[in-house]
Amino acid sequence: MALLDIFKKKPAEKKKPIEKKAPASAKATAGKEKKLAPIIKKAVKSQAFRVLAKPHVTEKATDLEKQNKYAFEVFSSANKNEVKKAVESLYGVNVEKVNIVNIPRKKRRVGRARQGFRKGYKKAIVRIAKGQKIEIMPR
Repeated sequence: MALLDIFKKKPAEKKKPIEKKAPASAKATAGKEKKLAPIIKKAVKSQAFRVLAKPHVTEKATDLEKQNKYAFEVFSSANKNEVKKAVESLYGVNVEKVNIVNIPRKKRRVGRARQGFRKGYKKAIVRIAKGQKIEIMPR
């Protein structure tokens, strides 16, 4: 009958209650928050590539820089909050406002027979705080 003993339930062992330790002081918890802050910032910074496709460099976009506005091409799934967080974390500036425009695809022809479309995209125009700058084109 030793073979059938493996199917029998074993008597439950008594478990000791787990004691929760309270932090020694508020300084201990504040120290942990300070240690976690750079990790959180790195996580947000590493996600910026999922939102911002590339800076939109055109003549009109360079004129907007005088008004502290910068244009970026963003992925179609991005929203205003994600764009704001991505620009703030990547460039280290304070974003005041984000406007988003969907640029539709446009019909293009090559000769008479060939016809196609130029790809559409989503563009974000970001206004940053006065006195701050973003260097899009390195000098």
